[in-house]
Amino acid sequence: MIEQPPHTPDTIIREQLSLPGELLSKINRINDDYLYWSEVKYRTEGTNLSAHDLWQIVKKSRAMRDVVVWTNFGLHFSLTNKMQKMCHEFDLNFGGSRDAMKLFPQDKLNQELYLISSIMEEAISSSQMEGASTSREVAKEMLKQKKEPRNRSERMIQNNYQTIQFISQHKREPLTPQLLMQVHSLMTEGTLDNPDDAGQLRTHDRIVVGNSLTGEIVHHPPTCDSLNDFVVNLCSFFNSSESGIFLHPIIKAFIIHFLVAYYHPFVDGNGRTARALFYWYMLKEDYWLVEYLSISRIIYKSKAKYEKSFLYTESDGNDLGYFITYNLEVLEKAFEGLKKYLQTKQAERKRADRFMHIGGISRQQSEILRMYYDMGDITLEAKDIVPKFGVSRYTAKTYLDGLVEKGLLSRIQLNGRTHAYVRSDNFDTLISNKL
Repeated sequence: MIEQPPHTPDTIIREQLSLPGELLSKINRINDDYLYWSEVKYRTEGTNLSAHDLWQIVKKSRAMRDVVVWTNFGLHFSLTNKMQKMCHEFDLNFGGSRDAMKLFPQDKLNQELYLISSIMEEAISSSQMEGASTSREVAKEMLKQKKEPRNRSERMIQNNYQTIQFISQHKREPLTPQLLMQVHSLMTEGTLDNPDDAGQLRTHDRIVVGNSLTGEIVHHPPTCDSLNDFVVNLCSFFNSSESGIFLHPIIKAFIIHFLVAYYHPFVDGNGRTARALFYWYMLKEDYWLVEYLSISRIIYKSKAKYEKSFLYTESDGNDLGYFITYNLEVLEKAFEGLKKYLQTKQAERKRADRFMHIGGISRQQSEILRMYYDMGDITLEAKDIVPKFGVSRYTAKTYLDGLVEKGLLSRIQLNGRTHAYVRSDNFDTLISNKL
């Protein structure tokens, strides 16, 4: 006979196990969505419970799966079924073992174009969240043409773009205080009121975080005298896989993002730096697909929810579950957006392949012909197809002029030295004879 363990009554577990089936299902749904009190209090229908009692049961159920990740400030979260399921799905996809690889073009050129475009989107959206006001079109042309930024907004975007490239090149290196300062310096160069603050920890406590919706102060970051220790602990947390408990790498990446935003170690640029470190950690853990995801674009579109995930975390005893759940949903939307984009591009390539039979034209020219074939009497300038192929205006003009030489397009003058391109008079005849 085996030795029996001591009897240890656990009221919380008994209460949880004795919940009626319908109520237990409701609690599980609430926890999977990690709803805050302001929503839970309206979910009492069919329970015979007050809002307060329902919330107490929710909190007890979360306590049963509680994981403490940063003891200094009691940062913790409840590991839900939904979190585990989503992380599993991301594991299958973000390493390229399932759907994504099937959708990507096999040629390196198109893969590189997708990558460049995604990094640009990430840089623009992350900067726009912090006040950059330049349009996407202007920003992309600046980055593609490697033009000098004309204002602070363009500088923010260029800095973000260069920082992401720097991280991609150094993704295998451990995070050190020196590298963290370098990332912040790259991210904020030429954009701070005091240039000396770039790559430097703040030396005062006149930093508060406000609710962008109400203007009220919602967070006072830890004092500046704790920042040196924080940076050392952050680097250790970032680099180490031995933290006493297993944290899924994606969840750990979210926590790193949160920690930088929570501590606010810099005078400015904390949000951009936090998102950059998330990106770095994901690449470090071999989630290569993150380079192709426009994560900040999704966050930018749901900025109010992003801010609430911070507010809920701090208001509910530093429960990171709100922040983790929100960011898992962001990743899911970013991945679905990428799949939809790649499927669209794949369909376009298949339609464009028909025009390759014409002979003597490049794939880019075949796609241009598809545009004229599908959209009818369109008028395009060289600048109009620059974003599509990620090339210079000169190269775009070369593509179009080559189709003029083949009699498929005609060049017309708009004003001064500006030319545009339309279907030639023989376009339909030439195309029908070749297809």
